[in-house]
Amino acid sequence: MISYVKGPVMSVEGDTIVVEAGPVGLAIHVPLSVLDQLPGIGQQVTVYTYFQVKEDALSLYGFLTRQDRDMFRQLIGVSGIGPKAALGLLSALRPDDLRLAIITGDSKAISKAPGIGAKTAQRLILDLKDKMSAQDVLERMGGGLPGEEIPVSQTAGESAREAVQALVALGYTASEASRAVGKVEGTQDMTAEQVLKASLRFLAF
Repeated sequence: MISYVKGPVMSVEGDTIVVEAGPVGLAIHVPLSVLDQLPGIGQQVTVYTYFQVKEDALSLYGFLTRQDRDMFRQLIGVSGIGPKAALGLLSALRPDDLRLAIITGDSKAISKAPGIGAKTAQRLILDLKDKMSAQDVLERMGGGLPGEEIPVSQTAGESAREAVQALVALGYTASEASRAVGKVEGTQDMTAEQVLKASLRFLAF
């Protein structure tokens, strides 16, 4: 199995990049999230890969983190979702946004991806919801954005502060995140994961 590829980016065409690995160039299918963060042509990159073997084809799918590759593996493990649909999901939604959509049961957000209908979105949530937690997302975010002053009540507990930081990292403004968390009652007795889930319900309306 090819676990990762390290080398210079030789070309980018559509959703496929070519990375030089020794004397060969490997064509790797990637989601838009990878294309957005890819270094320039000739620059070094490490791509964590999933190697698919079929009777008529050998295909490589690539990601910039092991966690995103693991997410891809989980997606293609769901009935009705192949590699193409999984790449579509990871292109339509940032990996952390997709994780949160699954955790919170947001089938509407998931079904925005090309080729993913309402039934497939519901099946994906049903199959994967118990395999991931909001705490994983919080840990991946590393406790918020460096250097940014986030308005949180001085009486707020640590769980509320972490939830606000996670929401800001997901793209909400600091004021939106603070207001949503402020609407959640009993945060002192809740985990950061519980506060995050409750806050996202307020932001959905």
